[in-house]
Amino acid sequence: MAEWVWEARARTGETKKGTMEADSADVVQGKLRSQNLSPVKVEKKAREFHFSMPKIGKRGVDQKEIVIFIRQFATMIDAGLPLVQCLEILSAQGDNPTLNDVLKAVKNDVEQGATFSDALRKHHKVFDELFCSLIHAGEMGGILDTILNRLAVYIEKNVKLKRQVKGALTYPLSTFAIALAVCAVLLGWVVPTFEQMFKDFGGELPAMTGFVIGISNGFLAWAPVMGAGLFAFLWTCSYTYKHKKTEPYWHQALLKLPVIGNVMRKIAVARFTRTLGTLLASGVPILDALDVVAKSAGNVIIERAIMFTSDKIREGRTMAEPLSESGVFPPMVVQMIAVGEQTGALDQMLNKIADFYEEEVDVAVAAMTSLIEPLMMVVVGGMVGFLLIAMYLPIFDIAGKVSNQS
Repeated sequence: MAEWVWEARARTGETKKGTMEADSADVVQGKLRSQNLSPVKVEKKAREFHFSMPKIGKRGVDQKEIVIFIRQFATMIDAGLPLVQCLEILSAQGDNPTLNDVLKAVKNDVEQGATFSDALRKHHKVFDELFCSLIHAGEMGGILDTILNRLAVYIEKNVKLKRQVKGALTYPLSTFAIALAVCAVLLGWVVPTFEQMFKDFGGELPAMTGFVIGISNGFLAWAPVMGAGLFAFLWTCSYTYKHKKTEPYWHQALLKLPVIGNVMRKIAVARFTRTLGTLLASGVPILDALDVVAKSAGNVIIERAIMFTSDKIREGRTMAEPLSESGVFPPMVVQMIAVGEQTGALDQMLNKIADFYEEEVDVAVAAMTSLIEPLMMVVVGGMVGFLLIAMYLPIFDIAGKVSNQS
């Protein structure tokens, strides 16, 4: 996706300028027209090469700080304070220097004639496309305070959903890593200690003990190669996961995993319905809303299904039919969306679906955790138990021989 520099004329005759990320100039012109602006010039932004010393100690802006900013900003707007004054107050009292600098820059752009949403779009690392689209809808409809409160609720729910995603993936991976670490310690340090002790005693070792000692010796001999192989495997997974050509295969595989796939699918449905419902309730046109939702889907398979739906809506079809044809969304979701379209309450229906699936995600994550925890305990306990029995068998034999001799 490239960055484009645009110049357009408003209905009042005022000339406006800005930048926008899009796939092509036609997309930029379409978005400008949807904002009641007549494109004058759209050019790809030249790549800038510059060197700057990194600012030590400068931190980013997290979602909690954004929510606090939105809540305070909405209260001030609702109280009747001018937009520029609100930004000046908030930029002076914030605890995060990065957010304060961004708000000061936004205030300066607004003072120079830019709209609030256009000024925010210049800081896409802090305010994403969804945020800017909702602010633009609030400006056009004169309900900026209402939109800000909706944004705060949306971000809070989205943060909770992201925590659930991390929980769904982190727990099994961390448990598996601990199991590997325990086995490595036993094979690398514990077993060799017992082996030396058995050599001092002499005699023939049980088959199980000999098998474990063989694995330990092989592990020690091939440890550097195995470590390099594990590093190469993890690096390859990370690289292919982020690469455009292989990313869809990873996302498809995640959705098809036995337990985690069900959780990931529910999370994707909850995010899709919550985001789209918030945009539609704020007055954003459905095609623009679907474009924004597709970018924030977090899964290429879901994104393709949304873009397919958007293309079919442009052809005059309803939203439910192409969603059903994509095969990504559950039948219940499609049917509820169809009812929402027929009754003219699609935004409310989408938010109800999101509420339901967010609760389903809570239940699914808890069920997955309760399933994986005893399974991993059995696996780790089985491995440790096998190694300990193998190491103690010769000791039992020696103790038996000593007792017989006495």
